[in-house]
Amino acid sequence: MTRVWKWNRPVTVREVLEDLQQERSIAYTTVMTVLDNLHQKGWVRRESEGRAYRYEAVSTRAAYAAALMNDAWSQSDNPAAALVAFFGMMSEEQRQALRDAIRIVQGPETSAPAPETPAPAPETPAQPPETPAQPPETPAQGRETPTAEPETPPPGPGAASDGGER
Repeated sequence: MTRVWKWNRPVTVREVLEDLQQERSIAYTTVMTVLDNLHQKGWVRRESEGRAYRYEAVSTRAAYAAALMNDAWSQSDNPAAALVAFFGMMSEEQRQALRDAIRIVQGPETSAPAPETPAPAPETPAQPPETPAQPPETPAQGRETPTAEPETPPPGPGAASDGGER
């Protein structure tokens, strides 16, 4: 699979064989058997080209790694503890990659509370005193106690009213 992923295009048994033979001695039938097994397991698709097949990866290496992690995590009887243990095994570089991935998945969080605050204000003069009591609910974003917000802004961009510091 490493060769198929590396080339990111349909490959023949001969191409994989020639690449592997630069590192070690290996038979054509061995490579053909392995690629056929990968096809039967659904890891590669193949198309006939003359008397041979061209094999192509069904998914990316990243998607495969993600599926492995998801499978392992879903088998845990305590997913939160499994994640904590997994994060504890990560290097600083891996933790930074995780933070970057979370930012990508969450997307930009710009002015989410802003549209909610102006709506009640224009109606009557009696409502603006009520509106200052409501803002602790919007910036909390999942927190149960608004008293912790002024002391420590929540991590992540756009989570605090000042845009969050990093």
